[in-house]
Amino acid sequence: MHHLSDYELMLLVKQKEQEALSILYDRYATLIYSFACKALRDEQAARDIVQAVYVRLWTTGSDFNPDKGKFTSWLITITRNLTMDLLRQQRRLNNGLIAYHPEELERIPDQTASPEAHLERDSLKEQIRNAYRFLSKQQIELLEDFYWQGYSLRELAEHYREPLGTVKNRLHQTLKILRRHLIMEGEG
Repeated sequence: MHHLSDYELMLLVKQKEQEALSILYDRYATLIYSFACKALRDEQAARDIVQAVYVRLWTTGSDFNPDKGKFTSWLITITRNLTMDLLRQQRRLNNGLIAYHPEELERIPDQTASPEAHLERDSLKEQIRNAYRFLSKQQIELLEDFYWQGYSLRELAEHYREPLGTVKNRLHQTLKILRRHLIMEGEG
């Protein structure tokens, strides 16, 4: 069963084949943990997110469509959604902002599964770093607050004391700049 693609394994997971879920766990648990740990900066909470992701795969019959993108991207989207839900819940309980320290992200070990995946991830990280050069400090802060801290656009509008439409537009323009430079970087 180890030779099956992620898509084929997900079809088996939908049929409640435990071994298929176990193989997907072996392939991607460290990736999910690493992402959650970077966002949450809490090892136990990151482990809880890993468990929640795999419970969701097992119980919801989530549909991965290989025509819409990579399995890892789909899996990270699920991870991000669960992580952001947890961050929002923590923020409601703490009734305020959660401090963000970008330098902490580099201290978390990279636990990518295979050498190929490691190279691909390092290449993407380098492309993103290079594309960030074209963003202002405010644009980077907006991206980090939205994607890593999990703030909603409405919360960001309140935080920045700007109209919601302005924040939406700033995020849209920031993503366009980032996308344009990521594409150029990928072609180079």
